[in-house]
Amino acid sequence: MIQTVPPTTAGAHDIRQIVERILSAGSLPPIVQAGHPALRQRAARFDGQLSTDELTRLIAVMRQVMHEAPGVGLAAPQLGIPLQLAVLEDQFDVDPDSASLRSRVPLEFLAILNPQYTQVGSGLASFYEGCLSLSGLQAVVARPDTVLLEYQTPDGAAEQRTFSGWQARIVQHETDHLNGILYLDRAQLRSLSSNAEYAAHWAEPGIENAREGLGFDDGPAGISLG
Repeated sequence: MIQTVPPTTAGAHDIRQIVERILSAGSLPPIVQAGHPALRQRAARFDGQLSTDELTRLIAVMRQVMHEAPGVGLAAPQLGIPLQLAVLEDQFDVDPDSASLRSRVPLEFLAILNPQYTQVGSGLASFYEGCLSLSGLQAVVARPDTVLLEYQTPDGAAEQRTFSGWQARIVQHETDHLNGILYLDRAQLRSLSSNAEYAAHWAEPGIENAREGLGFDDGPAGISLG
């Protein structure tokens, strides 16, 4: 069960210092792992803590870190920055059977600030999911298959956009990061697998064999956000 997530105690000055340190380092920052406090706090809403130039440079660094990892999304708390900012992009070449079953289509690069999502309809999809901040592990997560995302663009415009299929999963995963939630909080824990064991036993488009072999229910894990 997800307990009430505490807000970050970092103020604008603290956030700016962290970002300045990253931007001046001369190398890409590491992705922090589970146990880092920034991953377990509700990040601060972006309200001008960074200048336009700093925000633009930070987004560029985050995109590069995401590509290098490699991944399809990265949230600022994964770099130790308690700020509601995430980058998303999915241009991977995926097996056609997996892409079809998972409704996975390319996602053009997108930077989002202060996002919130709401479920559209009642459909759920259950698939294995991983995280760059939980290196080496995967687990099955049931998520809404369509969501409406409300967010701000880096230039300050308010946007609404509907995502479905794998894109909806990416959007939810990264928005959860900004609220101190890791995918394991929503996962069927009996499905938890190392990458090596997943590759050896469960690497297929669906989860039917994993569900039978590991003995889990692929419905939503009983959680509360209250």
